[in-house]
Amino acid sequence: MSNKAAQVSRRRFLKTTISAAGAAVAAPTIIPSSALGRDGAVPPSERIVVGGIGIGRRGGYDLGCFLEQKDVQFVAVCDIKKKRRGEVKNIIDKHNGNEKCDTYRDFRELLDRRDIDSVLIATGPNWHATAAMTTAKAGKDMYCEKPVTKNISQSLILADTMRRTARVFQAGTQRRNLPHFAFACELARTGKLGKLTKVFAHPMGMQALMSGWLPAEPEPDPDVVDWNMYLGPASWRPFNQKLLDGFNFEKGGGFVGAFNGGGVLEWGSHCVDLCQWAVGDCPPPVEYNAPKDGHLVARYESGTELIFREKGWIPLGSCPVRFEGETGWVEAGDSGKIVLSSPELLAGRTVEEIGGYPATFHVRDFLDCVKTRRQPKGNADAACNAHIACHAANIALHLGRQVKYDNATNTFINDEQANRMRSEALREPWRL
Repeated sequence: MSNKAAQVSRRRFLKTTISAAGAAVAAPTIIPSSALGRDGAVPPSERIVVGGIGIGRRGGYDLGCFLEQKDVQFVAVCDIKKKRRGEVKNIIDKHNGNEKCDTYRDFRELLDRRDIDSVLIATGPNWHATAAMTTAKAGKDMYCEKPVTKNISQSLILADTMRRTARVFQAGTQRRNLPHFAFACELARTGKLGKLTKVFAHPMGMQALMSGWLPAEPEPDPDVVDWNMYLGPASWRPFNQKLLDGFNFEKGGGFVGAFNGGGVLEWGSHCVDLCQWAVGDCPPPVEYNAPKDGHLVARYESGTELIFREKGWIPLGSCPVRFEGETGWVEAGDSGKIVLSSPELLAGRTVEEIGGYPATFHVRDFLDCVKTRRQPKGNADAACNAHIACHAANIALHLGRQVKYDNATNTFINDEQANRMRSEALREPWRL
């Protein structure tokens, strides 16, 4: 039913009375103002019904950003931890003013609900790609935290899945919706800095650690902590509380075959993503060199260099990026500030300073795209290219030598070792 038709039907309903013997004998019908879109409320026809998968740590912040939006109706949460399911349900119920938020241990049950339009995926990195593709196949849009993939193969399958299913996908690369980062990327992308020669990313450390195997501990009851579901597509290993609490993730562990995607990826999925935006979201670099003096230099087909650098430059906060052209340069960071080689680059514009990398604008971009069906700023194709660049850099780090990547075939050229690291074996039934 169209919005216009729905409005006409509601008007007719409100005007309907029950008459007896020609006299109006009407029973009072009480309809909450929220159902009619009054008092600032959004009518049901304009609401986006959302469910959450893995809402802890970063996901708790994301949840707050969703609940701030008046057109969001959060109705369900899934988590492998019983305690967390209850905690998140309480937050949602308190916000909604009822006790109707449903909880699930298996995210597939949440996805089976026909009333849910969109999903917030904020699990650990091990689950992001698998959960996102399962969500797309269930016919739902999604906001997915980063890193969104663990390897090159997942990145390609993710982008292809979103294209085939026509779902709206927003990676949690929220800096794409912050004005100072957007302005810096615009200067680089539109030639305002001259021919672009170098783009610098600061991934906060470059390590290629393998996943750990910690001693076995007594495994909890599945209703308390579903360890098998926590492992999901990752290779089996015995339960250990440190792995459950993110020990492996915090140490940068988890290259191929683990819970993470390697040392460069965690912050690289932000700062390399911005570099990709600065070069026009073109395919990723074709050459990656082993690190030297704290730098890893990659090269695009155009000749522009992407430089992974361990140390920052001008103190502009976390996630600093720098873009250099033949006639100028620009830097930006999480302080909300930008620094330019010349004030003339502003061209009379005022760039709003928003520090602290909030996700509210990014969530709003996603919700607007759910309604309009346009591509959001952190769409799957953009995320795919940025993640491939990070994964390829991780492989060069791990092998300690140069690797060359062919974007036409998505393989490393004449390099069997590197090609074996493009993917990993996945446990049943989670093969993509």
